[in-house]
Amino acid sequence: MRVAELFRQGAGRLCLDFTRTLRHRGTDHAVEELPDGPSLSAWVAQCGPVAAAPHVVPAALVRDAQHLRESVFTLLVLARAGRPLSDAAEDTRERVNQAAARPVPTPSLDERGDLRWHADDPVIATLALVARDTLDLVGSPAAGRLRECADPACNALFLDASRPGSRRWCSMETCGNRAKKQRLRTV
Repeated sequence: MRVAELFRQGAGRLCLDFTRTLRHRGTDHAVEELPDGPSLSAWVAQCGPVAAAPHVVPAALVRDAQHLRESVFTLLVLARAGRPLSDAAEDTRERVNQAAARPVPTPSLDERGDLRWHADDPVIATLALVARDTLDLVGSPAAGRLRECADPACNALFLDASRPGSRRWCSMETCGNRAKKQRLRTV
């Protein structure tokens, strides 16, 4: 059973969805969506492959996850700009590399043939997936399709998978709709 959706998804990659847990990044209205263990556990349960995450997540792991998120974001911004990843501080790259080296969830088929995922520590395993997804994305041509949402109140990164590569908003349902309403009001 999956938890109710609390977090924004749909940016095109797990690592991008993870960076969206700091809403309104770079503004005076920034909102931390992973302030504590239950929030991080809920994000893992909603966005990761492991069905259930532990409810007790140490504060140190929450801080590590927040630092990982910022390191991931830094690498994505560099890749989006076509800048060398060596422009990132060494500890930024090392944080992502270390997280990627941890064990990831493992798949197996149950007696009905359904795919199930297991991890001894679902939070650490899902963060390892985030880090591996980051490394895969920044090292691929898909990095050229990274976009920043055109909504100035959002600024979230997303992967533009549209054929022409001209998508402007992270979500047509939220940011795109808001922009269209604003444009109609000014006409």
